[in-house]
Amino acid sequence: MAGSGERARHWQYAELPGVDLLRARYVRKNFVRHTHENFVIAAIADGVEVFHYRGADRYAGAGSLALVNPDTAHTGRAGVPEGWRYGAVYPSPEVVAEIAGETTAIRGTPGFVSPVLDDPYAAGLVHQVLRAADEGNALAADTLLRVAVTRLLRLNGGALPEREVRTAGARVAARARGVLEERMVAPPTLERLAAELGAGPFALLRAFRDAYGMPPHAWLTDARVRRARRLLDAGTSPAEAAIAVGFTDQPHLNRHFTRIVGVPPGAYQRERKNVQDGGRALVLPSDACQNRQLSQTHAPTTEEGRTPPSYGTPSGSGSP
Repeated sequence: MAGSGERARHWQYAELPGVDLLRARYVRKNFVRHTHENFVIAAIADGVEVFHYRGADRYAGAGSLALVNPDTAHTGRAGVPEGWRYGAVYPSPEVVAEIAGETTAIRGTPGFVSPVLDDPYAAGLVHQVLRAADEGNALAADTLLRVAVTRLLRLNGGALPEREVRTAGARVAARARGVLEERMVAPPTLERLAAELGAGPFALLRAFRDAYGMPPHAWLTDARVRRARRLLDAGTSPAEAAIAVGFTDQPHLNRHFTRIVGVPPGAYQRERKNVQDGGRALVLPSDACQNRQLSQTHAPTTEEGRTPPSYGTPSGSGSP
């Protein structure tokens, strides 16, 4: 990725349980349709990201945030030739629900109403969370994350609609999903799956796409990558994880994992291992330089161009 000017770091900080962290710059990256178990709170630093979400292309530029609710299919690509640079936090539904219950009046399952919010102040908070995590300041990282999520929920939050299986098509789609989860390594063909469920192949295809935002084969790839992430987190090697979830080999996993997560499985696992070992592992000089550059370039600046104190709130008015 370095040769193309693209770089990414996907990691965790032990003092922020239930939260994934990301810094990245992408130019030619094209995320295929996929979902996340956690919320996506992505603060754009430079350029423009375009992501297809709920039937339309959404554009997020510098100072705005791309906000995606859990289990909601979306894509991602550059909206300008120079690509986009951003920092993101991925808090779990449990983390967001805890914060919402303490700081907002939202009743039910909290989530975001609009997928794009223009709020440089909140975007700056996200970058400060990443900086605090990088520097090992647990108090600052936790505080800033809670302030950021609270602000976003107050500005752009609401109760997510409950997903109820009402129609016959939705019930068949749910049953198909269960079969694919159970038989992930050796799934049936669409025709066989439909026959098992007493439906026609095209009827099942339409119902599944309506229910989950993507056809069964794309959903299966997404689910395999999700399961592979859990195995990698538990210490399984990428080669073993590939076979365990139904990919033919590690290169097959590498290709799909990178298209969905944004980094190769080996790099993903190394960052996880750093957290489990309680320290930051030694990295190659090129990676160290890359991470340092990302840390510097993602820090919000004041109007005079100066970088604010490491854990101060970003410049500009506003409160959570």
